[in-house]
Amino acid sequence: MFGFSEEQVANWGMTFGLGAFMLFMLFIIGELAYRSKAGKVGTFALFFVLAFGMVGFVAKSVIQKMWGI
Repeated sequence: MFGFSEEQVANWGMTFGLGAFMLFMLFIIGELAYRSKAGKVGTFALFFVLAFGMVGFVAKSVIQKMWGI
């Protein structure tokens, strides 16, 4: 596809595509907190609980880069 291999397209999608999706999910969590008038503690709880899976995915990527896997 346009001179790129399947591996290059998949790598681009996993880095930039998934990163953009994560940012969109953070926007959705913030909008949810704003519309529900969650307050400071409620907003923190929403971000902590709903974004915890994203932290694990990012940590996995960072560890792979550090160890050269």
